Order: sequence, then structure tokens, then C-alpha cells
Amino acid sequence: MSVTVVVCNYNGEEHLPLCLDALSVMRGDVAEIIVVDNASTDRSRELLQRDYPGVRALLLDKNEGPSVARNAGLHAAQTDLVLAVDNDAVVAADTLEKLLSAYELTGAVIVQPRSVLASEPSRVHYDGGALHYAGLISLHNFYCPLQQAKGEGVVESGCAIAVCLLMDRCKVLDAGGYDGRYFILFEDNDLSYRLRSRGERIVSVEDAIVKHRAGTAGISFRDGPHYPARRVFLHSRNRWVFLAKNHSWLTLLLTLPGLAVYEVFALLFAVASGHPLSWAKGKLAALRMIPGLWGERRQVQRARSVRDGELLHGGPLTVTPAVARSGLKVLFLRSVDSLLQLWWELVRRLL
Repeated sequence: MSVTVVVCNYNGEEHLPLCLDALSVMRGDVAEIIVVDNASTDRSRELLQRDYPGVRALLLDKNEGPSVARNAGLHAAQTDLVLAVDNDAVVAADTLEKLLSAYELTGAVIVQPRSVLASEPSRVHYDGGALHYAGLISLHNFYCPLQQAKGEGVVESGCAIAVCLLMDRCKVLDAGGYDGRYFILFEDNDLSYRLRSRGERIVSVEDAIVKHRAGTAGISFRDGPHYPARRVFLHSRNRWVFLAKNHSWLTLLLTLPGLAVYEVFALLFAVASGHPLSWAKGKLAALRMIPGLWGERRQVQRARSVRDGELLHGGPLTVTPAVARSGLKVLFLRSVDSLLQLWWELVRRLL
């Protein structure tokens, strides 16, 4: 099966050579490589023109986030299957072969590899996850040593993580593609939910490996004392947008106590990080956006064939290890997690 590779890029001059060089030696029938550039202000475009003349560059006029860029690549592709890759992902030579094999086996709408930390390849970064009813992702094997998570199977996943995904282009676009309103954060939750609510499958391939590099400057967080204010804002805004757009009214009503518990936790975290104003601005931005969601919300509910009780999960919560290093923070996080899981056990059979 022929595949189009779509690379999403913004100011990726540092990452693109490693990403594109790995793609050039990846085994499989690659029809074309398209780099969608989100109005980069570094030398990404010059690098593409000078060093990668065989790559098609799709140059956008402004940076509206990776969701818009990924959608542009999906529309530009001429094949039914698209391997969507972020510019900081470095694929192994056999990644595509293994993803295609899993696609043929399962017919899943999205097939994802396991990503490991490029700075520590013996440790898992993203490995799929479950859709948490609080609007989050409960990540599988997050920061787990690769030896402990080691497997060679194709496993069901509740959610796709947009680092590197083999996608059924037509089905993804039929479901609306990525929602550009998120800019970044929660866009993969949203797409995964809409696809799975239609009865589509998402699977993970445990022995297909991608190295994940630095992430998005000013938004991604792995370590260090300073949690990005921009990330606090986007998390605060986009989580509410996701819930309002996708969850059924019954789900929102019955899970409201759990949602409130998590919101208190998120506010306290924002205060501890020094960004309570960013949290508040995120909530105000969500309130302005939600009235415009009702048309799409109706479409999501009409298209669904799977109940929230089957789609959603009760935990556990996932946080970057650097966030919960002290014993007090760990105890608090476990308490919040236990409350959320307890409430889910009380209401999930009603959904």
C-alpha cells in the first residue's frame, strides 16, 4: 500500500534534518513526502529548498497551529493512507512496515507507534492511552522503562497521540479532521473521541518505535522549574472546549462532581506554577468559544454509535514526573486520582 508522509513543521530547522533523513531510509512504499510549514520564522524553508528538493513544501501564510497544518497535509495527499509526523519525531527504518502490517490486520482508522524519549531511548514517552472522563488522556506506560513496557503486539488504544500516526485519510477527513480551534493541546483527544464515538478503532503497535525529540518551545514540558504559562492557558481553555463539544449531556451531568474536583486541582496547580492568571484567561476564552460549538456538538452526537460509558475511562491521572517530585505533591495527586476513580465507578454504568 502506498503512503503519503506529511510532516508538520514550525521553526523546526533544528529537527527537520533528522526527521527527513530518517524518513528517506524508512522502508515501505512512500508515494511522496510533504512538509507543511506553519509560517516558520527560522531557516526551515531555506533548508527545505536547499537540502531536500525532492520533498514537496506546502507553505502556509500564518501559524494557526499543528491541527490546521495536519489538515492541509491530509487534503494535499493523493493516497488513502497518510503517515502524519511531527517535525521532532525520528522514525526507525521499519516503523512504516510495522504500522502497515497492523493496519492490514485490524482495519483501524489510526495506527500509532510507541514513541520513546530521544534523550533517553530506553524510556517510553507516548504509548497511546485512554480517554479520561475529566477530558484528559490517561497515558499508557508514560515514562516507563522500555524493558518493563516491552511488547510485540498490536493493542487497542482509546486515544492517539499526534507524534506519528498512520491514518486512514478519508475516514479522518469525513469525521472533520483535526479541530483547528484548539491550536495545540487536546486536538488529538478531540479527534480520537470523534472517531471512536463513530465505532472506529485506534491501535498501538508496541514494537514500532519513534524517537521523540524536544517538543514545542514554550508549550511542551518535560523537566525544569518553570512550567509554561502558555501551556496552563491552553490546558485551561481547551479542556472545557473538548468537554462541551463532545461529551453527552448525561455524561456532563453525572460526572460534574469529578469535573469539579479536577478543576480545583488544576487551579491549585496553576497557582503553584505561578500562572493563576493564565488559568483564569483560559476559562474566559473557553466561555467565549463554547457558544460557537453547538452546531458541531450536534454533529458529534448524531454521528455517534458508541456510548460514553464505553468510550471513557476513570483513570489514573497522568502527570510528567517532574511535576510530582515531592512526597506531598504525590500524596495530593493520589488523593485526587482516587476521588475521580471512585466517582467514575459510581456513575459509569449509567452512561
